[in-house]
Amino acid sequence: MRLRDLGEFGVIRRIERAAARAWPRAPGVVVGIGDDAAVLRPRRGEDVVVTTDALVEGVHFRFETQSPLAIGRRALVANLSDLAAMGARPLGCLLALAAPPRLPVRTLDALVAGILREGRAHGCPLVGGNVARAREVSLTITAVGAVARGRALRRTGARARDRILVTGTLGGAALEVARAERGRGRVRGVPAPRLAAGRALARLRGVGACIDVSDGLEADLAHLLEPAGLAGALDPARLPRPRGFDAACRRLGLDPERLVLGGGEDYELLFTLRPGTPSAARLARRLGVEVTEIGRVLRRPRGRTPPPRGFRHF
Repeated sequence: MRLRDLGEFGVIRRIERAAARAWPRAPGVVVGIGDDAAVLRPRRGEDVVVTTDALVEGVHFRFETQSPLAIGRRALVANLSDLAAMGARPLGCLLALAAPPRLPVRTLDALVAGILREGRAHGCPLVGGNVARAREVSLTITAVGAVARGRALRRTGARARDRILVTGTLGGAALEVARAERGRGRVRGVPAPRLAAGRALARLRGVGACIDVSDGLEADLAHLLEPAGLAGALDPARLPRPRGFDAACRRLGLDPERLVLGGGEDYELLFTLRPGTPSAARLARRLGVEVTEIGRVLRRPRGRTPPPRGFRHF
């Protein structure tokens, strides 16, 4: 069976039923799927945080190298990671699905199941959206979250002499994609969004700037520093990598450092802290995740600098 056999409203009802099974009663959702718009209710004293991201077939994924379940999961994780980088907790999400009429219904079911699986794991119910016909599949998700009033983490705020830190490890997601593109399996792993770490970081004094690592470490660090006339001095030896990463890269003929600095889609938190703030080890205990100090913020030197490595659409 394909989408054209269900029809537009059949597709919508199928997604609605799957969402209802995943979230019979979602806290904070006043009105969910089935109306012109969803109604969400944050707690008293919170600001609302909204983000959107798209995964497009042929640009962000290929069905030949990634399972539909993993694609759906990653579509939501990309948005949840943005909420994490703001220190927010999720309230709900919307899905704008575009797909060709020939798409098998089982593929639709797996894509939606991936979104609902991550939503259930991280407290982000699917509360609405849209479907449309297109030549290729795209999943555009808008996620809504909430953060204590005035406490959202921002990309702005870094200063010279700040310490640069990152959660978790880098390069693993890009390595898995590289393996799949060389015919060595499919992409199945999906990084965990650092939602709890982001909320803990938002309560910490001395945080300068924060972003999630989606386009690559170098590119995302440039988002934090370049607008303020700053630069980062990174210690390559301290960049955290998954166990066995360098050996796996060499087997594929890849440069490990290049993959760590420019691979992207790690969805770790990259942030700066003022001098004198807690050590990485103490911070790891507070955030509940591995934290590594990888460099310092400097004044940007004069003259041209090479463009940062990382993903670019244009």
